[in-house]
Amino acid sequence: MALALDEARLAFVRDEVPVGAVVTDAAGNVIAAAGNRTREDRDPTAHAEILAIRAACAAIGSERLTGCTITVTLEPCAMCAAAIAAARLSRVVYGAADPKSGGVMHGARVFSHSQSHHQPEVVTGVAEVEAAALLRDFFAGRR
Repeated sequence: MALALDEARLAFVRDEVPVGAVVTDAAGNVIAAAGNRTREDRDPTAHAEILAIRAACAAIGSERLTGCTITVTLEPCAMCAAAIAAARLSRVVYGAADPKSGGVMHGARVFSHSQSHHQPEVVTGVAEVEAAALLRDFFAGRR
């Protein structure tokens, strides 16, 4: 989670919503890391999770990330949760819950939907206070 928080801080500096994601293999080795780049890339799909998944797939040469974990500072939205399921990530670890736009434990609850092809293990609340504080600080400066 420390590296995901670093990616979120870098996103904050770039004036992006501060969300970071890291994909690791079964041994815990980092395969890919990314922070949000929706504004920078002018791409609404450039969420940290999507970017990290794309980079990890490219790094290992497969569209499947079986046995891998994605660690994210914020609960993935429905789009990112669907990408996580499609990539067959084995585990999702996230920090802050997102009652407004989350897609794992809130909202669409993608993994528990009957049409989900894959249900990864989900671990919540890791470094939640720090991840939530980054988001609060970011949005406080914009209101």
